[in-house]
Amino acid sequence: MKKHKKQNKKRGFSLIELLIVVAIILIIAAIAIPNLLRSRIAANEASAVGSLRTLNTAEITYNTTYPNVGFACTLGALGGSGSGTATSSAAGLIDANLASGVKSGYSFSFLSTPACSGTPAAAYGTYASPVTAGTTGQRYFCSDSSGVIQYNTGTISTCGTNTTPI
Repeated sequence: MKKHKKQNKKRGFSLIELLIVVAIILIIAAIAIPNLLRSRIAANEASAVGSLRTLNTAEITYNTTYPNVGFACTLGALGGSGSGTATSSAAGLIDANLASGVKSGYSFSFLSTPACSGTPAAAYGTYASPVTAGTTGQRYFCSDSSGVIQYNTGTISTCGTNTTPI
């Protein structure tokens, strides 16, 4: 009669093997997360530039459609009313997200210079600033009635002053 030896082999991973796998995953994550954040910032900045192009096109269309008003001086005037009827106070030229003033990590507003005043308003200036500087974007963008989009790494008060065309 043969005696069977009691086999005491355990199956699975040892604690050392698991710690090595976790360490490798953490190293990969430490490399990937900053790249992901930079990609997100680049995407937000590209979206801001695209939104400024949309605002430029909407302003030209608005000025052509409502020559007695001139350029729109608010994002709400370029946005829609929801009723489907376009008016000079709700032209329906931009989407609701952009008309709200915040889109893709950037907030949009009108610059004080050039002043959008008078009847008809002869000039406008739009401005895009990151909602959280350094996290949602690193550059500030602006455009005026010339249609040129410009940027600066610091806040912008007027287009053309300490800004670089894109």
